[in-house]
Parts: sequence; structure tokens; C-alpha cells
Amino acid sequence: MDDTTPGTPTWLPSTWRHPSRVQVTETHHLRPIGPDDTELDMPAVMGSRERLWSIYGRAWGWPPEHMTAEQDREDLQHHADEAARQSSFNYALLDADETELVGCVYVDPPEKVGEADAEISWWVRDEHVGSDLEATLDAFVPSWIAEDWPLEHPRYVGRDLTWDEWVALPGR
Repeated sequence: MDDTTPGTPTWLPSTWRHPSRVQVTETHHLRPIGPDDTELDMPAVMGSRERLWSIYGRAWGWPPEHMTAEQDREDLQHHADEAARQSSFNYALLDADETELVGCVYVDPPEKVGEADAEISWWVRDEHVGSDLEATLDAFVPSWIAEDWPLEHPRYVGRDLTWDEWVALPGR
């Protein structure tokens, strides 16, 4: 833990800055998501909503069944604000021209007990499930976290343990 302000602990060193763009493949990259991505995020999330709810619904109550563009914009603004404070991170997986949001990667401080110093998860749109792109992302994320993030014990929720196992853990 590092103290950026007396009495305000943070989970990342105050001098460290999160990556602003990361190449995943020749045609896809990650960058922090923001409210200007609403038009790309809505079809990605709502087009894969049933599967995303089966993953994140019990844990996060997301995505809601009838999410409006305004609700999504507010959520994406919240994620952008968190990234600006370095308190949590949501990266969009985008094609080269940023005309399609293909998925997201979340890097969050740990909410549950244990030795984890971060909780990380990710998803791709339904049409990319089982694809080479998903396999590449599955291999890329742990490598990226190990190489570029100041974390010693990341927990890959949905990978290291199931979401049900994560939900059952006591909170911090």
C-alpha cells in the first residue's frame, strides 16, 4: 500500500501511471473506456447481455436488462473518473480504427479477503467467444498484468476461481 494523501491508502504506488494504450494484436488494442465510447459500448454490452449477466450479474448486478444509453454513458463516465484517480480501471478492447468495441478488461482493487492485490476479469462480445481473438486476449491479460502493473498477487476472477466462489468470499 502507498499513501498519496495522509490517511488515504491506495492500492497502487502514487508515482505509477496506468497504460493509456496497449496493443493486443495487430488489429486490436486496449485503452481506458470513457463516456465518448457509449455508441460502441451499448451494442457490445446489450448484444451480449445474457451471457454477461451470467458472468457479472450476481457479483455486480450488471448489465441491467434495460440499460439506456444515458445510464451507460454515466457508467462509462464513472469508469473514466476512477481511472483518472487510479482507483479502478476499465479498458475497452477495440479494433484498429475504433469502430467496434470487442470486449473489456477490468483491473480493480480487491473487494474480497485473501492475498490478492487486484481482481481482474475480462470478456469479449458473443460473436468472438471461442475465437482466436478471445484466446489471444486470455493469454495476453495475465502477461500484460505481470509485465506492466505493480501487482504481486493478482486474482483472475472467472479464471483462478469462479464468480460463484468469488461472491462467496467475505468482503474486506
